Amino acid sequence: MSRTRANLLLLFAAALWGFGNVSQKTVLVHLDAMSAVSLRCLIGGLLVLPFVLTERRVAIGAGYFPSLARVGALFAISITLQQLCYVGASVTNASFLVSTATVMTPLAAWLLVGERPTAGLTIAAGLTLVGALLLSDGIGGLGSGDLTAILSAACYALWAVELGRHMQAHARPFTAAAAQFLGAAVFALPLGAMQGNLSLAAAFAAGPELAILGVFSTAIAFGIQTAALRFTPASHAAVIVSAESVFGALGATIFLGERSSWPGALGAAIILGAILSVARSNRAPQARASLRTASNQRFDIAPAFATAPASGAGERRVNSSGPVEECDDHCR
Repeated sequence: MSRTRANLLLLFAAALWGFGNVSQKTVLVHLDAMSAVSLRCLIGGLLVLPFVLTERRVAIGAGYFPSLARVGALFAISITLQQLCYVGASVTNASFLVSTATVMTPLAAWLLVGERPTAGLTIAAGLTLVGALLLSDGIGGLGSGDLTAILSAACYALWAVELGRHMQAHARPFTAAAAQFLGAAVFALPLGAMQGNLSLAAAFAAGPELAILGVFSTAIAFGIQTAALRFTPASHAAVIVSAESVFGALGATIFLGERSSWPGALGAAIILGAILSVARSNRAPQARASLRTASNQRFDIAPAFATAPASGAGERRVNSSGPVEECDDHCR
């Protein structure tokens, strides 16, 4: 898969998340936040689970399970906080504030794995932050739900870096997706049963919202992101998927009657412009090769991979026992 195609798929995933944010708000009419997260992730995990069998022949390298556990734990925390933020935040504000993960992800990638952001990416991330503040009427307008959305964004930033590192080192996207979804369901289901209003009647009443969240916003959208992170850096992906905020605001306007001020509309336009500039970029960060080397050393997975002939700084390592994917463009 080429990086351009991966970026376009990420933009499609952002649209699914954005319009799905309306359901994240309306599902709370029938279910508490923990019950909604558990059922949504259970649906997504069961849908992805059959595809795990297609990856059973791909060898597992050393450090695979600890890496997968870190990814799963961060995902469960992030998606739970995101659902909780809708208790006190509007769909428009929540969508844009969660997108501040765009700014946090390049910083997390730099601090954790040495992936230096390019100048263009830094500018795009800064513009995204400006746009988010314009849309939410500045820092002074932030409530408890808004602050929870920002905390969710910080967790998503850490998750994106860990997921990108995991995918580049181990692949197996369906297995990673299923583990994340089912792990989050196992985490949230007991809490919903004990503290929330989880019941068969409530689940049936929330059926349409759960179908949208489980199938489109979870199984398809997160599945696309998991697979695409093999072909594009986490920091680039973070900027592209922040288009969720624009689609979320549009969905809130169409389905819930939420309205944005002129500064808010300007903020949305700024974010969209920044996203498109990154989506069209095919340049890899300079430290991409060093990132992969560092990742392999950190998890001691070198014996499970064969080094391919280097035709560029971002040449991808492939598993010697698994199939080699063909690319319609230069893969990095």
